Amino acid sequence: MEPYTGQDFYCDVAIPRLVDLDVVHEDERVLAFHHTRPFWQVHLVVVPTAHIPSLTAATAEHAADLTALFTVVQQVARTVEHEHGAAAVLTNLGAYQDSKHLHVHVHAGPRRRPGTT
Repeated sequence: MEPYTGQDFYCDVAIPRLVDLDVVHEDERVLAFHHTRPFWQVHLVVVPTAHIPSLTAATAEHAADLTALFTVVQQVARTVEHEHGAAAVLTNLGAYQDSKHLHVHVHAGPRRRPGTT
């Protein structure tokens, strides 16, 4: 996969499925898949299909999308914890957020070295 240089990988590439993703959950509100460039041994991403710029930008109008998102985050995290003995859940904000679309990382295991898959 070519390096993505835009602002919203999820709206531009992942949600419209312009790349082959290893999907673990998909419905009208939420997409969950194995990260395309994993930082950890186990690394999944859960995103709302509606564009919400970040957790801190979410408003009351996003309530149904957030409920659906965190329901799937809980399911994915539960599975990772069960299979690997532990799980971490993380979202980034501001300058830490490479893609300007709310997304939640669920991960376990050691960090990967850059350039490894």
